[in-house]
Amino acid sequence: MIKNLTKHGNSMALVIDKPILELLKIEPSTPLEISTDGEVLIVSPVRDTKRKKGFQDALKTANRKYGRVLKRLAE
Repeated sequence: MIKNLTKHGNSMALVIDKPILELLKIEPSTPLEISTDGEVLIVSPVRDTKRKKGFQDALKTANRKYGRVLKRLAE
């Protein structure tokens, strides 16, 4: 699907069709996370901030404990 940006005040807006919003269970109150890899724009609904924080904490702990070993294994 190809979409064009729409002028919205001093900004630009991307209009997402209702069937896609329903498929992803996105409502007007759903927070969206916007990220990029430098070439691609990624828009995803934030589902469970508690779960995401728990995962990030576990990842930090694993990197702190096993980071050097994992780096050596990657060589």
